[in-house]
Amino acid sequence: MSEKDQKIALITGAARGIGLATAKKFLREGWRVALLDIDRETLGATMGVLAQSWKTDRDIFEVVCDVSSPEQVRRAVDSVAAHFGGIDALVNNAGIADFMPILDTDIETWNRIMAVNLTGPFLMVQAVAPVMLEKNGGSIVNIASISGFRASTLRVAYGTSKAGLMQLTRQQAAELGNVGIRVNGIAPGPVDTAMSKKVHGPEIRADYHDAIPLNRYGSEGEIAEGIFFLASDRASYINGQVLAVDGGFESTGIGLSTLRKD
Repeated sequence: MSEKDQKIALITGAARGIGLATAKKFLREGWRVALLDIDRETLGATMGVLAQSWKTDRDIFEVVCDVSSPEQVRRAVDSVAAHFGGIDALVNNAGIADFMPILDTDIETWNRIMAVNLTGPFLMVQAVAPVMLEKNGGSIVNIASISGFRASTLRVAYGTSKAGLMQLTRQQAAELGNVGIRVNGIAPGPVDTAMSKKVHGPEIRADYHDAIPLNRYGSEGEIAEGIFFLASDRASYINGQVLAVDGGFESTGIGLSTLRKD
């Protein structure tokens, strides 16, 4: 496949976890990928690993950016468009989380979570959509969370930001679909990321297993498969949807482990 025939994806929060798994999925499918992250050191290390399989400059391109900064977002998107000649897909994966009780959540924590998780995708889409329109359209996937569908303890800021992102996804889809840009969302359930392994002890993991019909956490690769599907032409008539990739967690609510054993 020639360079001019290859599509280009821009993935935020791509230095690790779901973002990195998604970048690898796009690369394996023959796309060229711009990896954006605020963590310069980790992003540099990731690029070094990817360069063993894919050519830097030709296949992969790194951008350091805080997605909550309008100026940084504009510069980052301009640099990707200049380097690759366009953007066909945007994956808004960058996000942060601090879990604490409502009465202990300070305004600084609230504002930062909203800035990254909700304002970030707003700014990225505003910057990327005009670039996509130069090539007659594209696809955007916003990474929400199962916490946007259902409330739980300690997630007042995180859950609210992800619920807002789901509504933002629908708003973006309603307007941008008219000009050839599809916008959808993925809501991951519990995933075996480095963060979850660090903060979810055996008791919490057991609770999740009881509540998930598939009785396990998902993998980063499984989330990446859903993201790629929505971004690809295989989902050409899907717009304004949020797909829960969660083993059935959102659809069933409370797990009844005793009945499952019987």
